[in-house]
Order: sequence, then structure tokens, then C-alpha cells
Amino acid sequence: MPELPEVETVRQGLQHYTCGSPSPDRSATTDDPGTTEGPRITGGMVLRPQTIAAPATAQAFLQGLQGCHIANWQRRGKYLLGQLQRQGQPGGWWGVHLRMTGQMLWLDATEPLQTHTRVRIFFENDRELRFVDPRTFGQMWWVAPPQPPEAVIRTLQTLGPEPLSPGFSPGYLLQRLGKIRRPIKTTLLDQAIVAGLGNIYADEALFLSHIHPCTPSYTLTPAQGEALHAAIVQVLHASLQEGGTTLRDFRNLKGLNGNYGSQAWVYGRFKQPCRRCATEIDRLKLSGRSSHFCPQCQPFLT
Repeated sequence: MPELPEVETVRQGLQHYTCGSPSPDRSATTDDPGTTEGPRITGGMVLRPQTIAAPATAQAFLQGLQGCHIANWQRRGKYLLGQLQRQGQPGGWWGVHLRMTGQMLWLDATEPLQTHTRVRIFFENDRELRFVDPRTFGQMWWVAPPQPPEAVIRTLQTLGPEPLSPGFSPGYLLQRLGKIRRPIKTTLLDQAIVAGLGNIYADEALFLSHIHPCTPSYTLTPAQGEALHAAIVQVLHASLQEGGTTLRDFRNLKGLNGNYGSQAWVYGRFKQPCRRCATEIDRLKLSGRSSHFCPQCQPFLT
């Protein structure tokens, strides 16, 4: 599933192509619509109605978007939120969650349709955004004005702080972990603890902080908590610089892979030598998710 760096890479592409120019990182909702007016949405097609989570019909979703400009794109956790304007007035919000295999592609409208295309949104100048989603778990919303996105996309109300924001501090992390008995790897995947972190970067951060994924969350010392916080920030920045990780189904808006995977410390490197100590990378399952770790660099302390 795309995580924060991959979703942020898509957000930057959406901002560039559909809003007319790049913008600063907008990782949380804001009332500032920006000043750039991109191409107008002229229509669309919903090829899989189940992809539309709100409103009740695909027709209502398309009607909500038609005639709008996208003022800016924001990211909250793994959600993409497009702020819409129609003739200078608020046009609501366009919400997108890529889930496991969703891709947003910016293409010429005459290009042959990709297999598993679920939604097509048409723009001026014969351009379009296509939502391609083989596993069909991705979702879209149109939130009518004047409602904020979280009024309809209720999961937004439950998200924890952004890991690259001031709200995600070592003190916050230790305070939240203090009463949690779950393994630390499982806790890091909880979007109510920290928004946007997932399997890849949780594995990487635990390696960098020398913490075994099965370590009970509440047992982390202040020094371990600070090391884990610093490692989370470090791996996210590193991946953002590389455009995310090359996943089987992740592409940016032009169909290109990210480059972080080639430098990953442990994720996806089962049975390969550790880049630090040459010990064979091991793998285990926690809450149904694979966790990669180095037994030498991340000993399980009981």
C-alpha cells in the first residue's frame, strides 16, 4: 500500500499538473484555497461505481466535480484532498484514497485505456486523470460545500499527527506508547498514533533505531523513543527525496517508479545480508503483516 512518501509524491504531481504550478507542502486541511487556477474539469466517467464512497451515486459525484478548478491538493495521512472552486466560489472537496493498488495517471485523453481503469476525470485541453486500481479497494469522495472533508470522510477525524509535523514529537510518541502492550511494529501501523506511516517505513525506522519489531510498545525507554522518532523522520525524508519506494503497483502521475527501494535497509530484503553487519535479514508476521529485521542489529530483549 502506498505510504506517506508515495502519497505525497502523487500530491505534488497533482498540484503541478491540475493546479497550474507547484505549491508548498500542504499536509493538513486549510481554508486557504491558494491563488493558482488550473484547468477546469469538464466531465468524467465512473467505470466502477463502487469506487465512489460519497455521494450516493456516481452521477452526483461527477456533477459535483464538473465545472470546477482545483485550487490546491493537500495530504492528510494517506488521503489526498483536492480543494475545489467553481466560478470563484467554494466547490467542495475531492477526496481520494489509493488503498493497496490505486494509481492516479495524468494522460492525454486519446491514450488507450489502461486495464483496471476505474474513474476518468476530464480536463480542458484534452487532458485527463485516470484512476487505475487492480485490487479495487481505492475510494473517492465529493464533499459538498460548505462541509469540511472530515464531515464526510469520517476516518480523517481519527488520524494521529503527521510524522513530519511539530505535533509528532519524541514526547508525544513516548506518551502514546506508555500504555500500549502491543508489539511496537503493530503500534506504528496504527493511523491513530501517527498518520501516514506503514509497513515499509516502520520496518526501516525500527532497524535504524535498533528495536526489534516484537518489542512491547510500553517498554521503550526514553532513549529508544527518541531514537525511534528520529529514525521515522529520517527514513521519510530520505524516501521523499527519492519519490517513494518502487512498489508493484505504485507509480507517480507520469507512470514512473520511486527509487527508495534500492537503498532500503531491511524492507523487502529477506535472506539478504544486512547492510551493517552482513547477518541474514529475517522476516516474521505481526497482525497479518510481514516485518523485516536484522536479528543481530535488532535483538529481542526480554
